Amino acid sequence: MSKLLIKLALKKSKNEREGLGILSGIFGIICNTLLCIFKFTIGSISGAVSITADAVNNLSDAGSGIITILGSKLANKPTDEEHPFGHGRFEYVTALAVSFLIFLMSFELAKNSVVKILNPSEISFNIWYIIVLAAAIGIKLYMAFFNNILYKKTDNLNLKAIRQDSLNDCIATAATMAALLISTFTPLKRADGIIGLAVAVIIFSSGVGIVRDITGKILGNAPSKELVRSIENIMLQEELILGVHDLIIHDYGPGRIIASAHAEVPSDADIVEIHDVIDRVEKRISSELHIVICIHMDPIVVDDETVDYYKNMTEQVIRKINDNYSFHEFRLVKGKTNTLLFDLVVPYDKKTTADILNELKAEYEKTDSSVNLIVTVEHSYV
Repeated sequence: MSKLLIKLALKKSKNEREGLGILSGIFGIICNTLLCIFKFTIGSISGAVSITADAVNNLSDAGSGIITILGSKLANKPTDEEHPFGHGRFEYVTALAVSFLIFLMSFELAKNSVVKILNPSEISFNIWYIIVLAAAIGIKLYMAFFNNILYKKTDNLNLKAIRQDSLNDCIATAATMAALLISTFTPLKRADGIIGLAVAVIIFSSGVGIVRDITGKILGNAPSKELVRSIENIMLQEELILGVHDLIIHDYGPGRIIASAHAEVPSDADIVEIHDVIDRVEKRISSELHIVICIHMDPIVVDDETVDYYKNMTEQVIRKINDNYSFHEFRLVKGKTNTLLFDLVVPYDKKTTADILNELKAEYEKTDSSVNLIVTVEHSYV
């Protein structure tokens, strides 16, 4: 059934990501609306607030389906003058909207559950209640399985959120069944309200998880180490590219990654040949990794004994201070007092730039007090 639905969705949509996002939304609206109706009916008849609250949660999930469809449509809008990098981040915005709906429903459930704890009431029991709730768990498990397939195909965070929300609903519904049984067959009449409150916490925590993932994307998470290595490996496969630094990667939404980097090249190489190499690398990264990248050429002196001597000395000095430090764009201005110019890349910590420079100068004094240092301290963007 899953393969058939995916096939039909892709046939109706030119864009796979948009088509599968819309499919997930429609599928979620249908399933959650039916579950909401069944649970609300049972909850109203039995008087079980945990069942009614679970029905409200399904209604919010149906609303999430609408938001997913809207997000998939908006994220696939073409570029325009105001948005030259596209509208891909709409996916993140709509996923954030889903989390706010989840928060709203969790607060409402918590409020009703507290009232139920303070004023417990009798709950009527019928075996059909258990049957319907068990069926609801089965439906939610299939929804989680289905959205997991779609997520793996698209890496769409909306679908990941819906997958996790479906799994959370399985836990919540199982808790609701437990509340119904405990309240019916034991003297613990407040169990319904207590478990309803626990369900509210589960729903709230799922919203927190979604917000954490999405805000990281919107604010700008560091790129994955795997992606960084892939870009650097492609660049360093070229003989004329001796090193890579100042790699910056911007994520403007799924499939819309923009990057820039500095390529260290021999200063005595033919500029036209280097340009051809850079152009070839940019096209290869675009083709293989689907990233638009702009590469800047940084000429460095090679085969100079004096430069090599001070460069090796600098590397030893830096290693003594911190193995996590690195440097690039090394320059040497020769004279009575040799001046070393380079950029020092340091991790994010509590040390100030002044502290780092003082520590560096003190270590150089032990090795060669005749050098003059001009150092720019910076952090890596990857």
